[in-house]
Amino acid sequence: MNAIYPALLLSLKVAVCATLLNTAAGTAAAYLLARRRFAGRDLLDTLFTLPMVLPPTVLGYYLLVLLGRNGTAGRWLENTFGISLIFTWQGAVLAAAAVTFPLVVKPARAAFEEVNAQLEQAAATLGLTAGAVFWRVTLPLAWRGILAGVLLAFARALGEFGATLMIAGSIPGQTQTLSIAVYEAVQAGDDDAAGQLVIVISLVCAAVLWSARFLGRPRHDV
Repeated sequence: MNAIYPALLLSLKVAVCATLLNTAAGTAAAYLLARRRFAGRDLLDTLFTLPMVLPPTVLGYYLLVLLGRNGTAGRWLENTFGISLIFTWQGAVLAAAAVTFPLVVKPARAAFEEVNAQLEQAAATLGLTAGAVFWRVTLPLAWRGILAGVLLAFARALGEFGATLMIAGSIPGQTQTLSIAVYEAVQAGDDDAAGQLVIVISLVCAAVLWSARFLGRPRHDV
């Protein structure tokens, strides 16, 4: 059991950080797609959705090429800030965020599109700025759908394997998340440890999914 806690804590840290990133970036992207019309909108939507259908190892390879020492972003980070994201928990966060990004964007976009635009227009005619309309009208009406997507993304990030292994590797106590620990336990023939890890991650993900389903239900006035 002692090996479970470091992997669980690391998985939670990675999932929380990835979810926070996606909550901000995904909500902004969803609002842009739902409320703005511009050239290349469909292409941008396709790019945002692509991580949902790409194999995680393929996405991990793209990230490795981009963030590695010879990659454009990786070389810039190392030369400018002395930062290398490969084989670090921060790299695992970026991998999990990339994989789960569409899970935030899709529900959030649907939630924004369900908001009655006439309510936003009415608020604007009363003198509210565009930012005030978003925070005081749009977001309060769409928050349930957004939160449901955020919880789904958190559950998926908690169990992310392929892209994380490509970027962060498997360093016990540093980059070995629960899903990677399960793989390592199976490879080592330690069925007891693998079973315990599977039960832990299954229970946590099931609880998050139940919460997401509850929050995603439409409210009915009593």
